Amino acid sequence: MGWVAGPRLVSATANAGALGILASATMTVGRLREAVREVRSRTDAPFGVNLRADAADAGDRVRVIVEEGVRVASFALAPSPGLIAELKEAGVVVIPTVGARRHAEKVAAWGADAVIVQGGEGGGHTGEVATTVLLPQVVDAVRIPVVAAGGFFDGRGLVAALAYGAAGVAMGTRFLLTSDSTVPDAVKARYLAAAVQDVTVTRAVDGMPHRMLRTDLVESLEHTGRARALLRAVRHAAAFRELSGQSWRGMLRDGRALRHAEGLTWSRLLLAANTPMLLKASMVDGRTDLGVMASGQVAGVIDDLPSCAELVERIMGEAGEVLAALTGHAPRGTVGTVGPAS
Repeated sequence: MGWVAGPRLVSATANAGALGILASATMTVGRLREAVREVRSRTDAPFGVNLRADAADAGDRVRVIVEEGVRVASFALAPSPGLIAELKEAGVVVIPTVGARRHAEKVAAWGADAVIVQGGEGGGHTGEVATTVLLPQVVDAVRIPVVAAGGFFDGRGLVAALAYGAAGVAMGTRFLLTSDSTVPDAVKARYLAAAVQDVTVTRAVDGMPHRMLRTDLVESLEHTGRARALLRAVRHAAAFRELSGQSWRGMLRDGRALRHAEGLTWSRLLLAANTPMLLKASMVDGRTDLGVMASGQVAGVIDDLPSCAELVERIMGEAGEVLAALTGHAPRGTVGTVGPAS
C-alpha cells in the first residue's frame, strides 16, 4: 500500500472503527514522523505503521513509532527478535505479515503478538498458496491471533475467515477503492473496470511475483530485453534515491539485506528498484500508462467507492446477517476487525 495508505486513508479507516496501517516504506524518516502526527491530528483511535524490517534505517523508524506513541507496528518482512523485543518493551503491538506457515511459526516463537497471513489472492508481492489453504495451516500452527488477508472484500468473507479460526481480516484493494483514498480518480476507474481475469501475477517489474492489473505497460515490461530492463531499473533506483533521501550506500545496504533474505541475484535486485517509482507514477501521479497498479484479485468484483465509514458499516452488517442466517439468531457485539493491509 505504498503511496496509498497515507494519513487521510489511515485516519478515515481508524475513525470508521478499523485499524489503519500507515505505509512508511516510501517515506523518509522525517516524513514518517510528520505523517504519524498528521494521523494523530485527525483521529484519537489506534492506528499502526508498516515498515521494512530489512531497511538500513529500520531502527530510526522504530524510534519514531515508540516516541510518537504508535500502538501497532506491522512488517512486510519478518522483523528480527531484537526489533520485536524493543517494540514490545515499549508497549507496541507487533504484527508481521507472512506468506507461509513456517514464517508464522518463526515470528510467533520470537514474540510477535499476532500475524497477518496473506494468501496468493492478495495484491502486491504475493505467494502461490491460496488463502483458503494457507489460513487454516497457520491457525493450527500458532497460538497467537491470526489475521487473514488476500481475497476479502465483504462481510461474507469476514465470516468465512472467522470460521477458519482467524481473528479478523485485513483488506488492501478494498480500502484503496474508497472515497477516502487519495489515489487519482482515473486510476480508481481502471480498477473498477477490471474483471477478475485482468488481475495477473508477473515477475517483470522487480523479479519477484507481483500481483497487479494487467495493462499495456505490464505487457511491454514482460517483453522487454534484459539489458533494457536493467537500464530502466538503474534510472528508477536513482529517482527513488533522490525522492527518499537515501544515500547510495544505504540503498546498497538495503539491497544486500534483501538479496540475502529473498535469495535474489544482483540483476533481479536492480529490477526491484522499479517498484516504488512505477507505483508512484500511477498511485500519485495518475499515469496509468506509465505506472503499475498493484491489486488483489478482488478488484474484479468491486464496483463502488464508499467512504471508509460506509464500507466498515456495510461489512459488519453483512457479517451479522450471515451469522444470523447460520445460527438462527442475531449476533451480539462485533464480529471481527478490518483494515487496510500494508
